[in-house]
Amino acid sequence: MNRLAFSTLGCPDWSLEQALDAARRYGYDGLELRLLDGQIVEPSLPREERERVARLFAESELPLCCLDSSIRVATGAEPDAVERDLRAFLQLAHDLRAPLVRVFSGEWPAGWAPERVFDTAADLLNRVTPEAERLGVALVLETHDAAASAKSVAEILRRVPSPAFGALWDTHHPYRMGESPDEVLDLLGARLLHVHVKDARRDEAAANGWQLVLLGEGEVPVRESLAALKRRGYDGWVSVEWEKKWHPEIPGPEVAMPQHEKLLRQWLGE
Repeated sequence: MNRLAFSTLGCPDWSLEQALDAARRYGYDGLELRLLDGQIVEPSLPREERERVARLFAESELPLCCLDSSIRVATGAEPDAVERDLRAFLQLAHDLRAPLVRVFSGEWPAGWAPERVFDTAADLLNRVTPEAERLGVALVLETHDAAASAKSVAEILRRVPSPAFGALWDTHHPYRMGESPDEVLDLLGARLLHVHVKDARRDEAAANGWQLVLLGEGEVPVRESLAALKRRGYDGWVSVEWEKKWHPEIPGPEVAMPQHEKLLRQWLGE
């Protein structure tokens, strides 16, 4: 059975100690780090903080399954600074014993053809993947922003052959782009290294046209996605990305996290 985690994006008012305690109480197998004590994780995290975080994870006996950055690799903006941040995040993940660092593509610059976006991302990633291989950490590109479709992520994967680079499937975005779970898995194949689950339904009143809802209350085919993952033999993490930080109007983590865990266990056991 796949291991379950949740992202600290879903509990912006909790300390790391509270998040780890809740993960254990709710039956999760690990934790994904997007917020640290309510703040976005920065690659400049001081040494004493790195040691504290590593110690808290060790004491909890829960692994840190993924370290989430805000880095955007396909925009072409400030490439030297982006490369420095990527290398810094890889070192931070190594220090915290996290196997993955999440990155985004970012939005497509105006006037750029898709091929230029894909090539820009690949040029940057090919420069830093040797360092990722050396540190034993993989970069994972989320289906999000300009690369919301698995088809777009697959184009970048094709240009970056390193085993230290793979895909993160956010189940919502390829669905809204018209891709089925099986189409996503056909495109990403063995390069799929991490999965985010969330549910949502179309809502014209919402800022981006979608309202985030508790698992099973929307239209994102999460259940079908899990079944497809099982058929393909995926054995990586399935992580709940409850976006409470960005959407304070949705239910709190004390409601969402146990609800997701119970239903995900049920669906994974089918």
